[in-house]
Amino acid sequence: MASAVENQFVTLGLGQEVFAVPVAYVREILDYETPFALPEGPDYLLGLTDVRGRGTPTIDLRLKLGLPRIAPTMTTRILVLDVPLDDRLLSLGLVADRVIEVAAFANEQIEPAPDIGVPWRSEYIRGVVRREAPAGQGGFVVLFDVPRLFTSQDTLILSQAA
Repeated sequence: MASAVENQFVTLGLGQEVFAVPVAYVREILDYETPFALPEGPDYLLGLTDVRGRGTPTIDLRLKLGLPRIAPTMTTRILVLDVPLDDRLLSLGLVADRVIEVAAFANEQIEPAPDIGVPWRSEYIRGVVRREAPAGQGGFVVLFDVPRLFTSQDTLILSQAA
């Protein structure tokens, strides 16, 4: 009997919601520091974060998803990602309320993204995974299709910011 193919994801929290990005895209996870602000960028572009001597465009994932802005806390983190696009590798920082863990999900666990009932655009959701939560309250982990999270306009702005 063949074993199920598992993919590893870094899970992160935004409020009560849990999202995940593939481990393969995560270069490092940093404690939150206020990015160097850039003028005239979209609201979600917080600015540049110094990542090992290199200015990395940093976005507030909450704002990108249409969630309200909140003040950073002791658990706020910046996930530094290297996202493969058609013509280049886009390096960026994603600000999340908290990083939870590295989790492995079998392909069979991943359900298609729902078309209705979620406040996010389904085209950048790879799928959802049911998860067990404390006190028997189940929930879902929303798996991002990270390259599709950013429009061509977004990637142009982020590339210019870098």
